[in-house]
Amino acid sequence: MPTKDLSVVVTRRLPEPVETRMTELFNVELRDTDTPMTRAELAAAMQRADVLVPTLSDRIDVELLDQAGDQLRLIANYGAGVDHIDVNAARERGIFVSNTPGVMTEDTADMTLALIISVTRRLPEGVARIQGGKWTGWSPNALLGGRISGRRLGILGMGRIGQAVARRAQAFGMQVHYHNRRRLRPETEQDLGATYWDSLDQMVARMDVISINCPHTPSTFHLMNARRLKLMKPSAVIVNTSRGEVIDENALTRMLRAGEIAGAGLDVFEHGSEFNPHLRQLPNVVLLPHMGSATVEGRIEMGEKVLINIKTFDDGHRPPDLVLPTVI
Repeated sequence: MPTKDLSVVVTRRLPEPVETRMTELFNVELRDTDTPMTRAELAAAMQRADVLVPTLSDRIDVELLDQAGDQLRLIANYGAGVDHIDVNAARERGIFVSNTPGVMTEDTADMTLALIISVTRRLPEGVARIQGGKWTGWSPNALLGGRISGRRLGILGMGRIGQAVARRAQAFGMQVHYHNRRRLRPETEQDLGATYWDSLDQMVARMDVISINCPHTPSTFHLMNARRLKLMKPSAVIVNTSRGEVIDENALTRMLRAGEIAGAGLDVFEHGSEFNPHLRQLPNVVLLPHMGSATVEGRIEMGEKVLINIKTFDDGHRPPDLVLPTVI
C-alpha cells in the first residue's frame, strides 16, 4: 500500500481531482501559484523530495541533478515528452524517470486537424474580420480558402499521434502519406490508407499539407530545416503539434513572409513560449499557446498516470511508464 511517508513535491498546479487524490495518498507538497518554479526553487525541491512531479516547463539538467538529495529516487513527469529532463544523467544517479504516454493521443490529433482546417480555410482571418467590425456582408470572392478533401497529407512521425491524425484525415477525404523511422505493418498501412515514403525529401516535395508528429531528439532537431522547407510546394501548408525544435522557426518565418509557403499552424515553438515576432503579423499563420493536450479529460488522465507511477514505485516496483535512457 502507498504510504503517507513518501514525500512528493509538485512543481505546478494540477487539476483539482489530481491534487486531491495525491493529498489522500502521499505526503505531498503542492504549488500555491500556477507559475513555474525558479531554478533555485526547483533545486531546493529536489533536495527534499523522494518523488518530484515536474512539467515541461521545468528543465532538469545535470547541474540540477547534482544538487538533488540522496532520497530523490523518482521523477514522475506530468507529460509524455521528457526532452526537458536529462534522463541518462538521472539514471546514472539512480533516479527513475517516468512519463504519461498515450493519454493525449486523441486530443493532439484533434488539434492537428483543427489547425489544418484553420489554416486552409482561413478561419482566424474570418474571426478577425467579424470581431473587428469589418465584415460588410457575403461576397463571392471573400476569404477564399481551399477544401482539404483530396489533398495530400504528409505525416512526419507515424507513432500513436501520427496514426490518430491519419484516421481523422482519412475521414476528411485526404490522401495520407507518411515518413517514419520504421515502416508500419502492411495491415496497418491498409487500415489507415497510408502510403510510406522512405525519402523524407521526396515526400515533402509532393505534399499539400505537412504535419509534424515526431518527438524532439538529437536526430529530429531542425529536421525541417531551410533546405527541406524549400522543397515544399508554394501552395503547401505545415502544421506542428509536436515539438517546436523539429522546425527551423526562423527559416519558416522567412519563407512564409516571402510567400514561398502558403501557411502554417503552430501549437509549439522552437524556444518554448517565445517565438519569432514576425509570425504574429502574418495572416496565413495560426498560432496557439501549446493547447494540443488541453482538455479536462486529458489532463486528469495524465495525473492518473502520474499517480499510478508513484504508487507502483512506492510499492517497490518499477513504474509502468518508466523512461529508458538513450543509447548513444
